[in-house]
Amino acid sequence: MNLNLKNPIVFLDLETTGLDIVNDRIIEFAFLKINIDGSEEELEMRINPEKKISKEAMKVHHITDEDVANCSTFKEKAKEVARFIEGCDLAGFNSNRFDIPLLSEEFLRSGVDIDLKKRKFVDVQTIFHKMEKRTLAAAFKMYCNQEMENAHSAMYDTRATYEVLKAQLDRYENTEVEDNGKAIIPIQNDIKALSEFSCYDHNVDFAGRIVYNNKKIPVFNFGKNKGRPVLEVLEEQPGYYGWMLGGDFPLYTKKVLTQIRLDDKLKK
Repeated sequence: MNLNLKNPIVFLDLETTGLDIVNDRIIEFAFLKINIDGSEEELEMRINPEKKISKEAMKVHHITDEDVANCSTFKEKAKEVARFIEGCDLAGFNSNRFDIPLLSEEFLRSGVDIDLKKRKFVDVQTIFHKMEKRTLAAAFKMYCNQEMENAHSAMYDTRATYEVLKAQLDRYENTEVEDNGKAIIPIQNDIKALSEFSCYDHNVDFAGRIVYNNKKIPVFNFGKNKGRPVLEVLEEQPGYYGWMLGGDFPLYTKKVLTQIRLDDKLKK
């Protein structure tokens, strides 16, 4: 089943120096843009992360420090990447928890003002796990009846994810399932519906340090102030804002915190 699109959608996969969203960097990315008319565009390149690749990551993607030593940095390519995904929704495999948050951090470090939270996200892994509980290779085998022959090549994984989503649409069309106690039709050929179904959380930032409570109020989701409204904490503990800005938190978390604080001041 082909995707029913209101906006172009970009499938993405990142290979990185490690799994830490704050401290690790992109070393290879692959973007596959599906336009509204079904035509496709690709953007793929390796990146000099300006830091060492961890041995654990190297065992997965087999990209060495020497392989990327003469490549451009992300900062040098950030505007080109931003132009490629402009106006697009985003999709990937485990992308909500890793690829998109890390990509957002790279944009912020590069000084490119693009708020990815304004896009719709479809996480094919989440759909898969809610329906079948497997890995990408198993998903590719189950839905597409093919073996993954070149796993952890960024473009190969990206295209596999795209094919899995299309096959999921075919398999689960009009399937009803219990989700949080409510019967719904989870797999609709609509990016907004897919985005909502493939989201597990109510994060305000990508890392889940700040989340919405059941009253849609931003609250802290960690530490001694967990569950307390952000604005309440900032008013009672004036130094907390500065502590977070100076701490080892993702840049996007700091941006969200600053925006919440600024919006409150503008209302007064």
